[in-house]
Amino acid sequence: MKARKVKGLDPDGTLADNLQRIVAARLDELASFVPKALDPAEVKTLHDMRIAAKRLRYILEVGAEPCFGAYAQTAIKRAKDLQDLLGELHDCDVQLPRVRALHDELRAADALEARARAGDAPDLDPTLASGTPNAPAWRGLETLRIYVEARRGLLFERFLEMWRELEREAFRARLQYAITERPDAPTALSPSDNGDQPSAAIASPAQTDG
Repeated sequence: MKARKVKGLDPDGTLADNLQRIVAARLDELASFVPKALDPAEVKTLHDMRIAAKRLRYILEVGAEPCFGAYAQTAIKRAKDLQDLLGELHDCDVQLPRVRALHDELRAADALEARARAGDAPDLDPTLASGTPNAPAWRGLETLRIYVEARRGLLFERFLEMWRELEREAFRARLQYAITERPDAPTALSPSDNGDQPSAAIASPAQTDG
């Protein structure tokens, strides 16, 4: 998925102001996948949303602490959790078609074997369909297929709950506000803070001689 172009970047501007524009663009990009991503059949949309969460997380990891308000640090964890969960979901989406294809291929081969066993018979004896060469393999794949489908369903339900929680938390609005905040500049140390003594308070050797 191609990242959205970030508008308004200023080479002469501050790091914080430019990062603010980038984070805003990445946040809008992430939010744009809803409500479409709330449909479990939208495999590509869910995958693209994972990439958007990753991009948001990475730019926040660069700029949250030095440039933005405190919630930006929290948003890093939220983006990572979302990215990780959508990644697990994507793994299922990659695995399922492969499992289904191999399962169907092996069953089809065994169907041909059963047909060959029948020879010129007018009908197929049911016993000829048992003990086919690939039966143990496709039965195992059938179990795996059920597992992956069930796991994907569970992970998708977790995703829906996570997104609802982000909405309850006002994730988008709070991050939009946090990137407008700027941390206070560090206060310069006074001589007494760093252990130095004012020169006037240090007696010279001449002053201490009796």
